[in-house]
Amino acid sequence: MTSQVSSPAEQADGAVVGEQRKAAGAKDVRRLDRVIIRFAGDSGDGMQLTGDRFTSETASFGNDLSTLPNFPAEIRAPAGTLPGVSSFQLHFADHDILTPGDAPNVLVAMNPAALKANIGDLPRGAEVIVNTDEFTRRAMQKVGYEASPLEDGSLDGYHVHPVPLTTLTVEALKEFDLTRKEAERSKNMFALGLLSWMYHRPTEGTERFLKSKFAKKPDIAAANIAAFRAGWNFGETTEDFAVSYEVAPAATAFPPGVYRNISGNLALSYGLIAASRQADLPLYLGSYPITPASDILHELSRHKNFGVRTFQAEDEIAGIGAALGAAFGGSLAVTTTSGPGVALKSETIGLAVSLELPLLVVDIQRGGPSTGLPTKTEQADLLQAMFGRNGEAPVPVIAPRTPADCFDAALEAARIALTYRTPVFLLSDGYLANGSEPWRIPDLEELPDLRVQFAQGPNHTLEDGSEVFWPYKRDPQTLARPWAIPGTPGLEHRIGGIEKEDGTGNISYAPANHDFMVRTRQAKIDGIDVPDLTVDDPDGARTLVLGWGSTYGPITAAVRRIRKAGESIAQAHLRHLNPFPRNLGSVLERYDKVVIPEMNLGQLATLIRAKYLVDAHSYNQVNGMPFKAEQLAAALKEAIDG
Repeated sequence: MTSQVSSPAEQADGAVVGEQRKAAGAKDVRRLDRVIIRFAGDSGDGMQLTGDRFTSETASFGNDLSTLPNFPAEIRAPAGTLPGVSSFQLHFADHDILTPGDAPNVLVAMNPAALKANIGDLPRGAEVIVNTDEFTRRAMQKVGYEASPLEDGSLDGYHVHPVPLTTLTVEALKEFDLTRKEAERSKNMFALGLLSWMYHRPTEGTERFLKSKFAKKPDIAAANIAAFRAGWNFGETTEDFAVSYEVAPAATAFPPGVYRNISGNLALSYGLIAASRQADLPLYLGSYPITPASDILHELSRHKNFGVRTFQAEDEIAGIGAALGAAFGGSLAVTTTSGPGVALKSETIGLAVSLELPLLVVDIQRGGPSTGLPTKTEQADLLQAMFGRNGEAPVPVIAPRTPADCFDAALEAARIALTYRTPVFLLSDGYLANGSEPWRIPDLEELPDLRVQFAQGPNHTLEDGSEVFWPYKRDPQTLARPWAIPGTPGLEHRIGGIEKEDGTGNISYAPANHDFMVRTRQAKIDGIDVPDLTVDDPDGARTLVLGWGSTYGPITAAVRRIRKAGESIAQAHLRHLNPFPRNLGSVLERYDKVVIPEMNLGQLATLIRAKYLVDAHSYNQVNGMPFKAEQLAAALKEAIDG
């Protein structure tokens, strides 16, 4: 859904509407600058759909927002258990925000497991909406409640709203020809309607979505819409909800333009399509489904009209093999995976280094090792991307910082791959992949020109005067070899993984040639043109916090807190991890302390210490969740004072 950012005048109109509601005798309306809501229930309760619809309406309203979906790895986790709890957190505001928020102001708990799994994250005074129908003795005992938390006083510090969501939903749908079980499935829409009333969210988009989603089952569509409206009406009429809230559009947070809500995987998919169009090359994806990268395969498969070809291979090795073959054939080739798949693809990535062909390797990182935490987030594949191949096989590595930034990162990865004829790693992660935020849709003239020139004929003259094609004769600026499309007359050449002779591409076991080729491939990567690192340091701080990837939001939020408290701290964030920006060494030398927060045990810190001999301080977390801003601010304050 797209939306124009609201103007200050439109925000003022919204305030007038609120006053008119009160003047007409409606319930009290309070203005808030931001809200953090968490929907939680069984993995089959539709919490991700509920959160996604609330997010879409919030985006269309013009708020800045950030989301954090959190769900089990199992397709249908055990109902009513703590491991089976699925949640969706949304932070939206009338100003620029960077994270999904540390602690929810509102928790919607669909059952006892959802309450128990999430109540510890809530601050005192938060609002808790509970589905009382699910608080049966058996359900409570399943998660360790000896007595009902709704009655034993343990929730006295919160504003609890007991709502029989299931009963109310079934009652609202009694006119429909549905079984009780079928009617109960719509309780998430009842909850969505209630929350939409509480926070004055638009409703038309959700009703259109439901009609479209259940177009082949109009009775189900009508039932869900009825439940959604019943939830809205319940909020309007019940005495338990005496107040509703308004969060004005974040007009000052965005440059003018057309915006839409976008997740990281969707932005990355669009970035790949845009890159192929800007390069005037067909896009080929060779992939094997793996969480949390599968959505890219799903999305790209919908866009054959843009010349996109998707191949779901039988395994990870076949997926990248097909992609590399497509690169040889002249396509913008991509393979998508997560950490375990990278391990399987490593030999073919090495082959791509040897062949010197453009190939995008998209790694949506998750918790490991092995199967690890398929639906949780981590940044622990950096060293694998850097060194996880046999021999000296250098590969550029870049990392997006936000869900929307995945679009630009995909374009940048394509630029490097096509310009320098090399495989490129793009390191996203589960937090970025599934999280979402507003994205300004760029104008076409803002996109880079990525067109390449294929080899057309002979490029070398032998001593006898004859003209030949040398597949490893390099561009003197980029050290890239020519890209020759198979079947072009006169450009026949040998490929394979055995070492090639410089220039001719003939097989060579000569020690001096191998030494030269290894050093040349490294020099090509070292010479990639990347922007200098920018540093945010308004006060001449002595401590620098350096990050990469998805830690950008929490780090920036923590830095804002520290500066608001009167402390000085500098911030820099790396997009290019190989090669590093050329000014990184001089930046590091300016500071007494360098702190590197990472969702691993210190992989970037290891690289920084090794390359620049800087005693960088690691701050690490590997619990499958993103950093919280408050936690990070405390660690940075300790570093400043220490």
